[in-house]
Amino acid sequence: MRALGVDDAARALSQGAEARVFALEFCGRDAICKQRFAKKYRLPALDERLTRARLVGEARAIVRARKLGVRAPMVLHVDANEACVYMERVAGVALKEALRRETCTREDIARYGREIGEAISKLHDGGLVHGDLTTSNFMVRDDDGAVVVIDFGLSYPSAVPEDKGVDLYVLERAINAAHPSQTELFDEIIATYKKTSKMWCATLNRFAEVRARGRKRSMVG
Repeated sequence: MRALGVDDAARALSQGAEARVFALEFCGRDAICKQRFAKKYRLPALDERLTRARLVGEARAIVRARKLGVRAPMVLHVDANEACVYMERVAGVALKEALRRETCTREDIARYGREIGEAISKLHDGGLVHGDLTTSNFMVRDDDGAVVVIDFGLSYPSAVPEDKGVDLYVLERAINAAHPSQTELFDEIIATYKKTSKMWCATLNRFAEVRARGRKRSMVG
């Protein structure tokens, strides 16, 4: 990895199906580098084109989210040649971990739900679908406890209620699977979404339909 401001002190944090994430210092500040890697099963020209498109798409989604008033990391630099996007590092813990702390109270859960519900409503009203809403993709900041939305790698522009409904359904399933004793979190998210979104009616109607289809598939197997 060689790009502006990157040194050999980069520390690997995680690796997913699409990218590796590093912690490093970038231009004198704590940062995160998300580097997409080549897929050997694709034709090289196609892989390069898809990687570049997704890299740029993610950076644009983050910038758009911030313009919509959503707390998200600041994009510092995009290096298309190295398939890297550099972002400010959010000092804090994943919501998934915050919810598992013994010190996490019902008041904390309610506050997290309100902040998440408002963030998602801003994204959806602004025509942006996150695409991967899980408790691993929200951070709780150390300094003020605020919730920050991260990982826009699967985000895409859409004004379609079905897409927004699926976004919410993915989050509901993630919460039910990872935090079965804290399902009130999702109840608070939906209540806040309904209060703050200008288009809540169409989206929540679609969400109910998506949920019903999901339950039917589960029953059928």
